[in-house]
Amino acid sequence: MVYYFTSNVVDPPAVLYMGDDKEENELLIKYGWPEDVWFHVDKLSSAHVYLRLQTGQQISDISEDLIEDCCQLVKANSIEGCKLSETDVVYTMWSNLKKTGDMVTGQVGFHKNKDVKKVRVQKQREIINRLNKTKTHATGVDFRQLREQRDMEERTKSRKKNRNNSLMKKKLNERLLNENQKI
Repeated sequence: MVYYFTSNVVDPPAVLYMGDDKEENELLIKYGWPEDVWFHVDKLSSAHVYLRLQTGQQISDISEDLIEDCCQLVKANSIEGCKLSETDVVYTMWSNLKKTGDMVTGQVGFHKNKDVKKVRVQKQREIINRLNKTKTHATGVDFRQLREQRDMEERTKSRKKNRNNSLMKKKLNERLLNENQKI
């Protein structure tokens, strides 16, 4: 089961999601999207919370309020972290997550530690209450199929863009050739 939340601190609202358990987290790690930002309580067991960025958006574009929403959600879904008044939360792009064969289910490392950001978070119950009012869930989600569909759509867009660029280049070359013949 995947849990979805809507953060209304940005416009358009952002979708946050997290797996139900470590096995589902493993699937989210495996079939994440390049647009996904991963959040986790630092050095404690917690849920893996993801934020799906809009196409073209970068991690540096995320507002502080939206980061706070993600951090509060991951803190609230940590057995140890939720009991503490404050915890550190780390976040990075999904593409920076590293999974090796010797890691236990749900465990990750990072390709580049310098690309991991850390935030100190104090418990803010009102944020969790607001997010929980938007909570929905889905069962039987095929993460692999969703990722393959996303990749296929990206390839189609890329091919169309390349075709348009080739056509524009051809027309420009024809115009230049015509202008050169007139001279």
